[in-house]
Amino acid sequence: MTLHDGATLVLKGYAPGGEAGADQAELRQAYLDHLARHADGLWKACGAGHLTASALVIDPAREKALLTLHRKLRMWLQMGGHCEERDVTLEAAALREATEESGITGLTLLPGGPVRLDRHPIPPPCHWHLDVQYAALAPAGAAERISEESLELRWFGYEEVAAVADASVVRLLEATRARL
Repeated sequence: MTLHDGATLVLKGYAPGGEAGADQAELRQAYLDHLARHADGLWKACGAGHLTASALVIDPAREKALLTLHRKLRMWLQMGGHCEERDVTLEAAALREATEESGITGLTLLPGGPVRLDRHPIPPPCHWHLDVQYAALAPAGAAERISEESLELRWFGYEEVAAVADASVVRLLEATRARL
């Protein structure tokens, strides 16, 4: 099975609920339509936009989330980025990105598939990131290590995230906490 086929299956199986259910269902359909129209819809080269995979790293025992101060965007965000040829699934891409950007080994994805979808504009030549968002659980005693993509890594208490991050990260944290 190709990454494209797997991504299509993941999105077909994504069943958003709660208050954001209608918005998330609309995004899911937009993602599926995008993949149906673009064989290269997972890759950075797709000018119409492309799927990305991200993961919010959390430590539920301490009620903290690890955010990265993104080098290019200068914003506190979850870990994530572009799919690569070596990624066999969206889950693998999200876990790889979270591990690379956090420096934490032994991360595991929160069961149940994606937590949220988030579509956001990016500068040309590509126009959209269609982000498939997961949550990653940090093992006890996890020690983060900054990567080249970050200016800083920092653990924030759940209640602190809204003061430093944008609304998309806050929504991801809320959806993650609802699953715990």
